[in-house]
Amino acid sequence: MKKLTMILTLIILTANLGNTPVYGASKPDSPDILSESAIVLEAGTGKVLYEKNADRDMYPASLTKIATAIYALENGNPEDQVTVSEEARNTGGSSVFLMEGEQVSLKKLVQGLLINSGNDAGTAIAEHMSGSVDRFSEDLNAFLEDEVGTESTHFTNPHGLYDGQHTTTARDLAVLTQYAMQNETFMEIFGTKTMEWTGESWDTTLYTHHKLFREDPYEGITGGKTGFVPQAGFTLATTAAREDTNLIAITMKTPNQDQVYTDTKELLDYGFENYETSFVQKEEILGGRADEYMLPEEIPYTHLKEETAEVSVDENGKMTITSEDGTLLTSYQLEEKEENEEVTTVPKTAVVEKEEDSWTDYLNYLIIPPKFWALEVLHF
Repeated sequence: MKKLTMILTLIILTANLGNTPVYGASKPDSPDILSESAIVLEAGTGKVLYEKNADRDMYPASLTKIATAIYALENGNPEDQVTVSEEARNTGGSSVFLMEGEQVSLKKLVQGLLINSGNDAGTAIAEHMSGSVDRFSEDLNAFLEDEVGTESTHFTNPHGLYDGQHTTTARDLAVLTQYAMQNETFMEIFGTKTMEWTGESWDTTLYTHHKLFREDPYEGITGGKTGFVPQAGFTLATTAAREDTNLIAITMKTPNQDQVYTDTKELLDYGFENYETSFVQKEEILGGRADEYMLPEEIPYTHLKEETAEVSVDENGKMTITSEDGTLLTSYQLEEKEENEEVTTVPKTAVVEKEEDSWTDYLNYLIIPPKFWALEVLHF
C-alpha cells in the first residue's frame, strides 16, 4: 500500500465536527483517589482520560490473570482437555481445588482463573500451554510485548503470586485489557457473575469477586478482575460502557478493600460524566475519494462533553482530530487501499498520554490447609 500523497490536502484542510461550536470547554477537576497508581482509558479510541503514576512499576497480584486468560484463549484450543499436575494442585493462594490427574477443559480453567481467581488453574494452563511455568512466563512476556504492545511488563508466573521481578504498570494493564476486550470469549468470562462448578473435589457455585457486579452494582459494568497480595495491596481492573463510551479503569496499591471500589467508582464517574465518544464519517474527510483509502466508515474520537473538534490531513497523509484548544484526540496514517481490500474496524490508537503503604486490613484469609491459603481476599 502506498502512503497518501499531498494531493489529499487539496481535498480537505480542516473540517468542523460540531454543529454548534461551544468554545472554552474547561477540563474538570481530577478525581481524588488514594490508589498509588491508576488510569482511565476509553477502550474504543485509546484516549487516556485520567492517570496517576500510570508508568510506575507495580505488583499486579491477580490482574496477571487477564494476561494468562487472553494468551490461553488466543493460542490454545478451548476444548483441549488439560491434565492437572501435582505442582498445579499444590499452587498456593486462591484456588478452584483441582486434583492431581483431574481432566479439565482449557476454557473451564480460564473460567476458574478469572471468576474465582484460581491460582491452581493458572499453573495448569501454563503447563499445558508451554510445558512449565518458567517457559510459559517467557512465552507470555513475548506475547505481551509483540502482540499486545505492553512496554514495561515482566511476568514470572501465570497467576500473580508475589515475586519481586513480577511487575507491570497501570498503563500496560489498561492496554492489555483493551486488547483482551476484543475477544468475545474473554469478555463473556470477564463479565460472568456466577458459574456452576463441578470438579473431582469441589462442586459449588462460583461468584465473581468483583463487588461492582453484585454487592454494589455499578451502571454499565461489563467486566472486572480483582487482585490482592500484601506487597501489591488491592488491585482492580474494571470495564464499563454507557452509550458509545467504553471505559477501562485500573487501580493499583489501594490501601484497603473498600477504598479500591470507592476509587474505581470515582474514576468511572469522572469518565462518564465529563467525556463522550463521537464519530466522524469517512466521507466528511475524504469526499468522493472515500473508497480509495484505508479507513472505516466511522472514525471514533473521545472528547470533553460540549467540546468541538477539527479534523485535518497533513502533507504526509496523517489525519488528526484535535480539540478546540489543539489537544490531540486521535490520529491515523491514511494509506491507499489495495484492490478488493476491505476495512471493517478502526485502527488501534496508541496509548501515548504520559509512597509505601501499610496493610493492616489484609487478614481475611480462608481457613483451610496452608497450601491453599488464599492470599486474595475471599469474595473480593
